[in-house]
Amino acid sequence: MESSLSNLILTLFNSINMSISRARLDRFISEKCQINRKKVRLLLAQKRVSVDDVITSDTAQIIDKFSLIKLDGQIIQENQAFYIMLHKPIGVVCATKDNKHKTVIELIDLNLTSAEKASLHIVGRLDLNTSGLVLLTNDSRWSEQLTSPVNKVAKRYLVTLKNPIHSEYISAFANGMYFSYEDITTKPVELNILSQYCAEVFLTEGRYHQIKRMFGRFDNPVIALHRTSIGSYILDESLPIGESKFIENIRSNIF
Repeated sequence: MESSLSNLILTLFNSINMSISRARLDRFISEKCQINRKKVRLLLAQKRVSVDDVITSDTAQIIDKFSLIKLDGQIIQENQAFYIMLHKPIGVVCATKDNKHKTVIELIDLNLTSAEKASLHIVGRLDLNTSGLVLLTNDSRWSEQLTSPVNKVAKRYLVTLKNPIHSEYISAFANGMYFSYEDITTKPVELNILSQYCAEVFLTEGRYHQIKRMFGRFDNPVIALHRTSIGSYILDESLPIGESKFIENIRSNIF
């Protein structure tokens, strides 16, 4: 009878999409396997369930969609987290699908299956004419850390302007600028002048075309815009334009 129950659970797990965020182990097994909590507690008490290769009897243990879960030694959930760095070219859109332009997803060539590619989402988009660092992942907790306004993760951009940059830009950016269309004032922006026509800008928010609009207050068109970092993740200078690579060591400190 125990063998039949085990086979039933495996069949149900294989037929259901296992994408979850965080959940109690007993609730997860109960809901996904359509069995009551009493039977789940029995499975755990019999030490037939392991999480990340450790036998567990804790019904309240918290798991996520990347937890390796086994029943009687057989895998019932095994999802791999992907963290990808892409050097985005100009003319490519940060979208999963687009009828006019190539997307960043189409540029990913890392031996991922179509299902794995479909699970990816973009961490901080760039517009069509902006190049540089784009991060992609299937780990929503990681992307939320990087994009949440609460964390104020700084993104660094290199900006090339049509006209010379002057020192008064620095205080204007630091004080924030009011955008009447949205009825908001931008948060303080750090601007460092690198040369007569080049500057670096650090943003902790991402309003629509914010950098171009801020320089537009000085009637100074942006000629080129390139993102080099998001928090502690820096674009690999050796990564060719249009290429991507896995980020092997995910830092606990994103800042």
